[in-house]
Amino acid sequence: MNLLFTLNRGYLPVFLPCLRSVMTRGGADSYDIYVLHSDLEDGDKLSICRTAGDKGACHFILVDPAIFADFPETKRYPMQIYYRLAAPSLLPEDLDRILYLDGDTIIINPLLELYNTDFEGSYLMACTHIRRLLGMFNQVRLSLEEDVPYINTGVMMMNLPALREHLHLEDIQAYALENRHILMLPDQDIVTALYGQHIKLMDSLRYNLSDRLLNHYNADPTHMPKLDLDWVRANTSIIHYYGRNKPWGDQPYLGILDVFYYEATGTEPSDTEPSEGRRKQKARSKTKKRTSDEID
Repeated sequence: MNLLFTLNRGYLPVFLPCLRSVMTRGGADSYDIYVLHSDLEDGDKLSICRTAGDKGACHFILVDPAIFADFPETKRYPMQIYYRLAAPSLLPEDLDRILYLDGDTIIINPLLELYNTDFEGSYLMACTHIRRLLGMFNQVRLSLEEDVPYINTGVMMMNLPALREHLHLEDIQAYALENRHILMLPDQDIVTALYGQHIKLMDSLRYNLSDRLLNHYNADPTHMPKLDLDWVRANTSIIHYYGRNKPWGDQPYLGILDVFYYEATGTEPSDTEPSEGRRKQKARSKTKKRTSDEID
């Protein structure tokens, strides 16, 4: 299985638990791990290779930051977010497909079904987290066709032959410079605007799940039964802690999915009290158990 990551040195502590979870839960016998970077040192590379262990062959590709010198970036969205867009031209020519993962993901079930899914002519396979109202806003903001979904770029299956033919860095740069005043999430805006019509949607609940998405799903009265941690453990492969809601952040985590991060890292929440989301989840679990006991 080919895996792609992009990172800088500062993100290494977040990335290593992600990589460890892939090695433990990803389901493949072996992995080729491609890391696009501009500043990793020998000790950083050694840490990554040790985390990958015997199952992972690590390939470090040094990227010249000058390639992206004119691309918009912020502290929250550094230059490395664009590296994944240049990946088709930076990766070995003999690769035909690769799974890109953000470093703030945790794998809890095998990735093989996702990895072997037929592209059906699409350039990418990815998920959307956008509901109808925000989708309409993005259509207007980015001048999208009505049927083009807004893509989360944190998990992407990449059809490398198609991308080498159709994705051109100069087009991405031109779009970024021309539209920098409207870009909010730069790489996602660019991928959606330029290639959205050629993206096959994946199931977000299985392959790009966050607490925000879980809450949105459960808030819909037409969605029955509601999804809980038991469902997630049985059905989801990729947990994505995107946005500012991080188990390792300075702010209290909101939701129940932080449990998978703590399981992957072998750590516990710094706060001895469970988060509000997990407190409610535990209460629901106790209620279900009492009901089952009464029926028995």
